[in-house]
Amino acid sequence: MRTKYPRFAVVGHPNKGKSSIVSALALDDTVHISDVPGTTTKQRAFPLKVDGKVLYELLDTPGFQRARQVLAWLEKHEVSADKRYEVVVAFINVHKDDAKFNDEIELLTPIMEGAGIIYVVDGSKPYGEEYEAEMEILRWTGQPSMALINHIDEQDYSEEWKRALGQYFKMVRTFNPMQTDKAQHISILESMAQLKEEWIAPVKQSIKLFERYQEQRVEKSASSIAKLIADSLSFIEKLSFEGKEVDEEDMKKVEENYKEELRQLETKTQKHIEQIWNHEHLQKEQAQLPFDGLDLFSEESASVFGLTRKELIITGATSGAVTGAGIDLLFAGHTLLLGGAIGALVGGTGAYFGFNELSEVKVLGQKLGKRYLQIGPMSNRNFPYILLGRAIYHAYHIATRSHALRDVEELTMDSSFKDKWLDESLRKSLEKYHKIFRSGDEVSMETLTEYESLVKGVLEKLLSP
Repeated sequence: MRTKYPRFAVVGHPNKGKSSIVSALALDDTVHISDVPGTTTKQRAFPLKVDGKVLYELLDTPGFQRARQVLAWLEKHEVSADKRYEVVVAFINVHKDDAKFNDEIELLTPIMEGAGIIYVVDGSKPYGEEYEAEMEILRWTGQPSMALINHIDEQDYSEEWKRALGQYFKMVRTFNPMQTDKAQHISILESMAQLKEEWIAPVKQSIKLFERYQEQRVEKSASSIAKLIADSLSFIEKLSFEGKEVDEEDMKKVEENYKEELRQLETKTQKHIEQIWNHEHLQKEQAQLPFDGLDLFSEESASVFGLTRKELIITGATSGAVTGAGIDLLFAGHTLLLGGAIGALVGGTGAYFGFNELSEVKVLGQKLGKRYLQIGPMSNRNFPYILLGRAIYHAYHIATRSHALRDVEELTMDSSFKDKWLDESLRKSLEKYHKIFRSGDEVSMETLTEYESLVKGVLEKLLSP
């Protein structure tokens, strides 16, 4: 089966990380990964597509099971080197219905159809002669090949592996599928391009498209986050009630409804960003990397992602919100939704967050008859920085998460994260837009695009090597 794009069969001994490497390089978390040897029994293709175009295709294959027997069969045929590939094809045709050699047939078939070879070994285990039969079989195929040294455990036998692999493969690279990033991914692609002259041009084109694909995902993430902030700050919750007096339970209810709606907006954005970065399995397992016990309205969340008292004062003053005694207006409100002001100690630094109100609860409607409570738009000046910080933190971890990982990890607090992306200059820029969002006026596309550009700049900075 010949294709217009490069195809690579990922092969090797069972349980050496072949499927993890396929998942990481194809950006596909649907690849079945298991610690149980022999989990992969059939070859399966995983193309990486961008805008409907296949950049390249990786084939997950079973591990060698009877390499010595296969090699013995091949070596019975005394042929010149240029005829060896014909012997391999003959082996496939003779044994295609033999269940004993099912795994070898599955992995050799795509190779003989033109796929390049990526041979995977575990560099945390010592080199052994038993691998030589596998490598010799691959040499018989005559197909372009490279070796990847994976490290499943902490021990390192890379040097002895390199000496052995160098005798069989054109290129030998070290690659950890659990910790891969954009630069490592591109480096592997560049190596794959060198395996065959005809692949140089298409793989180089694939690299350009891949880089643009990464840029698009950052742009989409920034757009999703910008919409979250704008929608959350402008959101209004209403609750109807009967009679002249406002019931305390109704007050609590409208406040809780308001907070719950903002939580749902955040969760929806998290799921969208996970879709953007191809982490679908997180949603299928109904665990979209939540913050570990870190509710949007918790004191802990404010202490990690919110502004300090000093930052709030500076931000309020520079936006024209406070002058002189008016500073206290940053920290006082009409309705106490979350108790008193929060004092928190993070990393040995005292931080006062003034998170004692979200928005005023108003009673609207006719004086007699049906009336309603209204809360929103958001008036708390700290809230947008908490929400934005959480969104950026989540997007950063999703964007840098390898598709080979299968454990659903909960994001925990990182008190130093805010310092990595938020400075005084950016606060001033953000506050101008936050003021527009919470004004209740309609937000123009131009305004939202400008805010999106600020968020994009933050993500690009965090994701740059």
